[in-house]
Amino acid sequence: MNCQKLSVVAISAFLISITLGIAVGQDKAKLPNVIVVMADDLGIGDVSATNPDCKIKTPNIEQMATEGLTFLDAHTPSSVCTPTRYGLLTGRYNWRSRLARGVLSGTSEHLIPADRPTLGHLMQAAGYHTAMIGKWHLGWDWHKENGKIDFTKPVTNGPDINGFDQYYGHCGSLDMPPYVWVDTGQVTAVPQREEGVTSKEDRYGWYRKGPIGPDFVIEQVLPHLFDKSITYVNERAEPEHAGQPFFLYLPLPAPHTPIVPIPPFKDASGLNPYGDFVMQVDHHMGELFAALKENQLDENTLVFFTSDNGCSPQANFPLLLEKGHDPSSGYRGHKADIYEGGHRVPLIVRWPGHIEGGRKTSALACLTDVYSTLEAITGQLRKPTGGEDGYSLVSVFEGEESSGRDTLVSHSISGHFAIRQGNWKLCLSHGSGGWSDPREPAAIKQGLPKMQLFNLSSDPGEQDNLVESHPEKVKQLLELLERQVEQGRCTPGEKVENDRKITFLSAN
Repeated sequence: MNCQKLSVVAISAFLISITLGIAVGQDKAKLPNVIVVMADDLGIGDVSATNPDCKIKTPNIEQMATEGLTFLDAHTPSSVCTPTRYGLLTGRYNWRSRLARGVLSGTSEHLIPADRPTLGHLMQAAGYHTAMIGKWHLGWDWHKENGKIDFTKPVTNGPDINGFDQYYGHCGSLDMPPYVWVDTGQVTAVPQREEGVTSKEDRYGWYRKGPIGPDFVIEQVLPHLFDKSITYVNERAEPEHAGQPFFLYLPLPAPHTPIVPIPPFKDASGLNPYGDFVMQVDHHMGELFAALKENQLDENTLVFFTSDNGCSPQANFPLLLEKGHDPSSGYRGHKADIYEGGHRVPLIVRWPGHIEGGRKTSALACLTDVYSTLEAITGQLRKPTGGEDGYSLVSVFEGEESSGRDTLVSHSISGHFAIRQGNWKLCLSHGSGGWSDPREPAAIKQGLPKMQLFNLSSDPGEQDNLVESHPEKVKQLLELLERQVEQGRCTPGEKVENDRKITFLSAN
């Protein structure tokens, strides 16, 4: 019986590879280069491809959408930074890891063990050269003496243990010290001083005080990382043409705080510095696509563009709304929240010759699906671990209405869960589970119900709590969540263990 199942899986993988023109065992040159770009705190309303009423000009991302596929119901596994990055790279819901809530700091130890399958390992196994350039925020191990970092010593357990041949990046968010570049385990310049800006000094451009290297300039970080990425593309062009494809993971530090647009983008949006910074991100995306064209890589490169969670309130929602721009595009909440505005994000995928341009899809998707998608595209068989919570999007690329995913588990900054099936969404929180009102303590004090049930088809703004009128639906969704927690996966397959004991119902 097991042999029969294995044969079915093998045949399915082979048929998928044939459909894509990528037969297993073919010349590696036939495999596409892959670039995954993940913006930081970019809302679903901040690009015109996912918000027709967007007031920020993003022509390069719009062009990408015109030439690719735009997902309108795509989600991050968490509504904050670190957990989403974990989910994207592992294809596994972040709450299965030891991180139950919140995010890591710039000095946190590594979160992903070396033996946990990641996109890096997956692509290496398919013969790719792999690189991470940008904001890591998954911890790495500084050399510390009496609790103080020795920047002259190598950094260990960085992205290199997670399948990346090389990496160049910053430890966490751009408002988190230490502000140094680490190049595949080596600090590029030892800090000689500390630097920081308070929110009183700059409402948009603040960052916490801490050690900063002489080659680390806050305002130049975003263009610097794109320059590094373009250099990587240039360097990999010759090996790619000779038969070795590349995989670039490019997690951006923007438009997260510090919000520091530079000329000519400063004051260009007519909104505020946040709008300007989004325009700058778009400009650099145009430079990246230009580099692909110049190196004759454009036609054989699959590019994903997305965000790690919804827009942060640091963007100044009241001012933006006053000027007609809504970063959450009508959805409730923002970064950190269990509501849609916390985790529904742009997801645009471009692959010339394989994805019909200008399409939009309402297929439910999660960033954990990227793992399973690349697994299918590279013709690799599914394994018990790696992509436990991911569905391949290949069928959606080809025009199907669904990947087979009909459930989604979401997670807020405070560790609150939501389970969705179809259009029904059950939030296991009294309030937002995050930063928008009502926050959890206030919601409990107000005596609000401990759960919220919404029908997103008739109530996309999550205003009408149906928990009392649909008890059977609540019961059904709770049982579904319990099964997915206990199985260690939301996809078909054998049961696997979570990294910790998980509880999802509050005692309050």
